[in-house]
Amino acid sequence: MSATVVIPTLGRPSLAELLTALAPGVAEHDLELLIVDDRPGSPPPLDVPATVLAGPSRGPAAARNVGWRAAKHDWVAFLDDDVRPDADWADRLMDDLAGADERVGGIQGELRVPLPSDRRPTDWERVTAGLAQGAWITADMAYRREALEGCGGFDERLPRAFREDAELAYRVREQGWTLRRGQRRITHPVRPESPWVSLRTQRGNADDALLRRLYGPGWRELLEIPPGRRSRHVAVTVAGLTALALAAARRPRLSAVAGLVWTAGTAEFAAARIAPGPRDPREVATMLVTSAAIPPAATWHWLRGWWRWRTL
Repeated sequence: MSATVVIPTLGRPSLAELLTALAPGVAEHDLELLIVDDRPGSPPPLDVPATVLAGPSRGPAAARNVGWRAAKHDWVAFLDDDVRPDADWADRLMDDLAGADERVGGIQGELRVPLPSDRRPTDWERVTAGLAQGAWITADMAYRREALEGCGGFDERLPRAFREDAELAYRVREQGWTLRRGQRRITHPVRPESPWVSLRTQRGNADDALLRRLYGPGWRELLEIPPGRRSRHVAVTVAGLTALALAAARRPRLSAVAGLVWTAGTAEFAAARIAPGPRDPREVATMLVTSAAIPPAATWHWLRGWWRWRTL
């Protein structure tokens, strides 16, 4: 038995380290290695035998579809380009696949996120660490090609690395396949990010609106996605807008009441993010500013997604 390994990439420097770690196992087990380069005209330099495919530049879901459709083996293992597989990753992948009965459609690897040992983790570090508890995430997920063909692969309407793997896993199971966890292991380092990364990730709320339209009010339970804070974000945003509107209408007392609601909601959100963190001045300042900006950003992106997918 062999397998195809598909790695979508945007050319992160971590890709070279990943390929170096994979090289011995690729040679020993005759794995097919496909790199889907989502940057037009700039193929990555490779020091291991691999095929580079041109990505469609429409996000990781579309790039992975290019990869598995070109695969020659019955099993396709997806890896992100910023993970570090253990030295025995390929050996354990083969063991995972060999131990799968005929109804197993997918096998997830174990993911570790190293956090600082000398201080509390930042907000972004805690968000990344949450991947270790994620269900069926394609940072390391192997699927039978037959299962992917049966459900049509990843939904390319989900353009971010956000929910697209959970949504695919649901449709694979709806086809009658089972999913399980395997023994292979990878490390997912916390990559450097801007202090404002939490604002940028709010774009994913537009994808949540699509999933709500597709699967109804219980979409989180169906897709095994933890509950979020959107209802509180909407309430805080409405309170802030109401305070501004009442102030403009010269209703100072009512504006003050709405302003207090906004302040209390924002303070609660900021405290929930600051308390488990390092609490240094930079982190506290970032949390205060982004905790005020996230509720309207999340609400805006949700409404944008709701409007886009309203006719489904």
